[in-house]
Amino acid sequence: MNLKSERRGIHVDQSELLCKKGCGYYGNPAWQGFCSKCWREEYHKARQKQIQEDWELAERLQREEEEAYASSQSTQGAQSLTFSKFEEKKTNEKTRKVTTVKKFFTASSRAGAKKALAGKLKEIQEAKAPSPSIHRQASIETDRVSKEFIEFIRTYQKPGQDIYKQCKLFLDTMSHKRDLSIEEQSECAQDFYQNVADRLQTRWKVPPEKVEKAMDEVEKYIMTRQYKYVFCPETTDDEKKDLAVQKRIRALHWVTPQMLCVPVSEEIPEVSDMVVKAITDIIEMDSKRVPRDKLACITKCSKHIFNAIKITKNEPASADDFLPTLIYIVLKGNPPRLQSNIQYITRFCNPSRLMTGEDGYYFTNLCCAVAFIEKLDAQSLNLSQEDFDRFMTGQTSPKKQESDSFSPDVCLGVKQMCKSLDLLSQLNERQERIVSEAKKLEKDLIDWTDGITKEVEDIVEKYPLEIKPKSQALAAIDSENVENDKLPPPLQPQVYAG
Repeated sequence: MNLKSERRGIHVDQSELLCKKGCGYYGNPAWQGFCSKCWREEYHKARQKQIQEDWELAERLQREEEEAYASSQSTQGAQSLTFSKFEEKKTNEKTRKVTTVKKFFTASSRAGAKKALAGKLKEIQEAKAPSPSIHRQASIETDRVSKEFIEFIRTYQKPGQDIYKQCKLFLDTMSHKRDLSIEEQSECAQDFYQNVADRLQTRWKVPPEKVEKAMDEVEKYIMTRQYKYVFCPETTDDEKKDLAVQKRIRALHWVTPQMLCVPVSEEIPEVSDMVVKAITDIIEMDSKRVPRDKLACITKCSKHIFNAIKITKNEPASADDFLPTLIYIVLKGNPPRLQSNIQYITRFCNPSRLMTGEDGYYFTNLCCAVAFIEKLDAQSLNLSQEDFDRFMTGQTSPKKQESDSFSPDVCLGVKQMCKSLDLLSQLNERQERIVSEAKKLEKDLIDWTDGITKEVEDIVEKYPLEIKPKSQALAAIDSENVENDKLPPPLQPQVYAG
């Protein structure tokens, strides 16, 4: 692939990262391009509309059944008693169905309907219970976070006591709502964050900077305890998405930095170290339990990327340089449970962090990078569809650049590396050719052996071998000579002095 040729590259307008409703906050693909605030508003509107439509449908069905029942009663006066009982039973059955539809929207019926599901989930969780060592580790971390949280809220005095009381009440409430869907649990957590922040600002008049710090500690305390229940739950398809993304990234192992127009030279030792640190940070995200800590890993990874670009180009990095490099880091690192971590942050992180600031910007770019990887095609890499399909199936690998196609600014090390890679590719082709010829020779030898064996069998069949009985052994000529003992001794050589 020629670096001198014009390339479209990967470009995302910064306006595309913002909420599509125009509020100025960062959007998120998981929220259909809305920010957290606008998404919740749209979600509530859609939910209320659906509930209203369901109520109207239930009322219409009930009204139709009542009219049908009234008309049937007016025409059944002359009919037999048996037929009347049959119609009454039929009408009662239909009325019971309509009543069941209406009860579906009540809180008591919803809780009862999900009771069986909760029992099944409990059985699944017990069947997949983690080892005692994991329980001990989680318990130790929970105790440590609880002690740190108590020490922190003491500095807030009365507001701190109120925060602690609200957190305990929320945890107790969530322990009885395990049967809710993950979206409903997320909504409860977001409402709790908003209520605590409003309470600190309006009731206790806490300064905004202290409110933000308090909310970080509240999130840490709450989500450390809720993590095992809400991260990648059994009721979602998060695990399925994780496997799909991992499989997709493995299939794209052949993508080179040149294809993505990544402005990073790993031949520079300092840049190579930055790339390794960025990959380490994005992989470390999975080991964190708090959404804010996972965001911190994404932020550290992004800063290492900016530093690598700055060192390579000797100038500050731009947003157009950042996204392709982030895609390359994700492809090279293949972080574990990537989709589960993104969904967990989206659902349970303090929304103010995702809507503004550098954390929100970097997280939005990561979501865009994952979406690009999922939809990456031949056109995105400026490849023909035939070459793209061959690379994806592993039939061949991208050809390395020839020495005369490099720009004058490319260092000698890169040129030598490409020459070495070309030589390795040629040796690989030669090895495959030798193996093929060896298999052919082996087949020829087997065919020759089979042919010789068949010819020998034919000759033996045509001229059978006759084995005669063993004849008597011949006796020695002088075996019957009885005068052997009287023979003179053999002559001895005589030595004469000359």
